[in-house]
Amino acid sequence: MSIKHLIVTLVFSTIILLWAPAFSQDIVKRETNSKVQSHELVETILDGIEKRYSTPAFSANFIQQSTIKAMNISDTATGTIKVKRPGMMRWEYYSPDPQIIITDGDKLWIYRPEDNQVMVGHAPALFKDGKGAGFLSDMKLLRDKFSVFLETTDISEKDDYYLRLYPEEQTMDLAAIFLVVDPENYVIKSIVTYNIYEDETRIWMTDYNFDVEFEDDTFEFAIPKGVDILEME
Repeated sequence: MSIKHLIVTLVFSTIILLWAPAFSQDIVKRETNSKVQSHELVETILDGIEKRYSTPAFSANFIQQSTIKAMNISDTATGTIKVKRPGMMRWEYYSPDPQIIITDGDKLWIYRPEDNQVMVGHAPALFKDGKGAGFLSDMKLLRDKFSVFLETTDISEKDDYYLRLYPEEQTMDLAAIFLVVDPENYVIKSIVTYNIYEDETRIWMTDYNFDVEFEDDTFEFAIPKGVDILEME
């Protein structure tokens, strides 16, 4: 290599070295700004959800699809949900088999009329810290019990929001939750939950009614005479 070529190479290398840090800093700056904007949007979405579900009660229809990954088995059910804050829920399944899951925030009843059986236990076993879509009865649990992230930041004003949630304390039955949120009214359109085995429960929520009132006894269960009672631990 000639002296001239060596000088040119050294000069070019020096320019690259001087320019690279500025380029890297620009990337870091953009990524940092993106994270800040994502965090701000997540906070805005959570604020919107909390405000939308701040009514004393609501009801909705749902379609639920449950999949056991290891066995490649899926099951679809339909029904209605009634919710009253704080902590009260009533899930009524109409198909394929009738079933009612009721909690008053403390006690839990799971009634299967075709089996002439009711399971009785404590609500925290199924709904504690937002498990089992328990956050629907208290949306503040999303902020308090989960780390929440935007699934994508490349969205327009009309695109649904996709949120990915990880529980602060992961358990065998809850590893992650995905929410699809309407950007216009902050209604949760679907909920997908995964356990550590990657089994999936997907719930589509429709026909919301936020202008309803329920008596507390809607979330209590009078056990029919002659029904087998199983105590849940």
